[in-house]
Amino acid sequence: MRVVLIWLALAAGAWAQDRSGEFDYYVLSLSWSPNWCAYEGDARGSDQCDARHDHGWILHGLWPQYHRGWPEYCQTAERPPSRAMTRDMADIMGTSGLAWHQWKKHGVCSGLSASAYYALSREAYGRVVRPPVFRKLDKTVKLPASVVEEAFLQSNPGLEPDGVTITCREGHIQEARICLSRDLDPVPCGQDVVRDCRAKDALFTPVR
Repeated sequence: MRVVLIWLALAAGAWAQDRSGEFDYYVLSLSWSPNWCAYEGDARGSDQCDARHDHGWILHGLWPQYHRGWPEYCQTAERPPSRAMTRDMADIMGTSGLAWHQWKKHGVCSGLSASAYYALSREAYGRVVRPPVFRKLDKTVKLPASVVEEAFLQSNPGLEPDGVTITCREGHIQEARICLSRDLDPVPCGQDVVRDCRAKDALFTPVR
């Protein structure tokens, strides 16, 4: 009987819905668009990768985070964003589709309305200086992921090394993830976020 009760308790916890507005801090995720286009976006025919754009670091998302783990797909009484709202985010997110997906998965856990979530996301994006050196590249280079982190730290004196994480995917620099408080001040990242890519020769594709 005791085993059954323990199993039921564990199952109930596993099925519990994350609650909107209950989280510890945010992760601001910045994706280097040319790299994403090189290993995925071009093959998908994403408008983000169209030659008429010159995206560099785009806003992948602003993610509510626990010190361990993260909430997602929370129940919320807030109305979903309109097409105009998601379209208006495409200038910094690449596509309206990404803006919609980020609301559906992460924004619903923020405790904010869709318009407030997008406004906070834009504010967070604007507060972080994207190192201009990467836009000066004229050819694909190989570099240590640590160089990308150092560039963010130099461009943002308020950031500390444990508040910035660089990720890689398929041999490319993928994202810079920066941990922020609810008030968008820099904070240390939790254990689920803090692990850096250790590649010494990650590819970095220039803006087209």
